[in-house]
Amino acid sequence: MVPLPLEDNAGDVIAKAMRGAELSDTALGRLAGLEPEAVQAARKNQGTEAALRALAPHLRLHADALVALSRGAWKPRPVSFPDGFAMVTTSFGDMTVNAYLAWDPATRRAAVFDTGATAAPLLKLVRDRGLELEAAFLSHTHRDHIADLVSILRSHPVPVWTSEREPLSGSRTFAEGHGFELGSLRIRALSTWGHSPGGATYVVDGLAHPLAIVGDSLFASSMGGGMESYEDAYRNNVDKILRLPPATVLACGHGPLTTVGEELAHNPFFAH
Repeated sequence: MVPLPLEDNAGDVIAKAMRGAELSDTALGRLAGLEPEAVQAARKNQGTEAALRALAPHLRLHADALVALSRGAWKPRPVSFPDGFAMVTTSFGDMTVNAYLAWDPATRRAAVFDTGATAAPLLKLVRDRGLELEAAFLSHTHRDHIADLVSILRSHPVPVWTSEREPLSGSRTFAEGHGFELGSLRIRALSTWGHSPGGATYVVDGLAHPLAIVGDSLFASSMGGGMESYEDAYRNNVDKILRLPPATVLACGHGPLTTVGEELAHNPFFAH
């Protein structure tokens, strides 16, 4: 399988940080000692290294990580699971979106996490691997992540779980810390809202690697846009996701798999 490209480039990171800080090109340029045109170029992923280093401290970004991202100098190391976990990537408009399947290798009890643009690949995996689908967990309810929930429920009328902060018609809701069992797997829900009103992260124990399915809270080398609250999105990433053990695999809503350790070393938002 060809590794997925990173969801965001250095310009995307700068733009998200600027929106979060509510800074215009002119205001940020004044802080960094740059002309607004230089800020605009950086926001369009055309900034010089000097400009990136000047901008980074005013956006709470790590300068070295930002420069490395702009140069294409880092990508997360590939991660594989021998059994019990699969990632499915589908096209949604002009972007791609990830959905996931996790199961207990012994009992074959399984759950899906989001649906992607089409659930057909997830449902094929369920059939081909002889799995018993028992639940659908949603990281959040933005359209690209729930677009084909109907197909899952049509063939497998399972409970759909969402955060109590972001209920969906017909779903069951949970509070932060709620636990689920899937055979020998243990799933714990964290509230990582900010990108959406009730974004959830699912921490899964019992597979070959510790796993956290984070939706759009965090991406390899970036984070989801703080559409609901940038500060809460940022804080939840720092206080909850990035406090998990460094070997924890992060299954993101867009882009490749990564790990806590790699993000702490290479993500411009969090490397410092």
